[in-house]
Amino acid sequence: MRSTQKVFQVDRKSVAYIKFIFEAYDGLAIITTIDPVVAKIVINIAPGSESDAELIIKDLRRDILIRAINE
Repeated sequence: MRSTQKVFQVDRKSVAYIKFIFEAYDGLAIITTIDPVVAKIVINIAPGSESDAELIIKDLRRDILIRAINE
């Protein structure tokens, strides 16, 4: 099984916060910054965890700029 990758542009000041939130859910996802200048991140979601990751992203969007980028 392969992980699901989703690419987002986020608020630069929130990259570390987003990473720490996902790390708190051990094994759910790995966050990688692919462009620190524009705060572009990739979320690699573990198989079977897509719905949980979507709920976290939806919740974070209430307070943080998180814009999906289709690549």
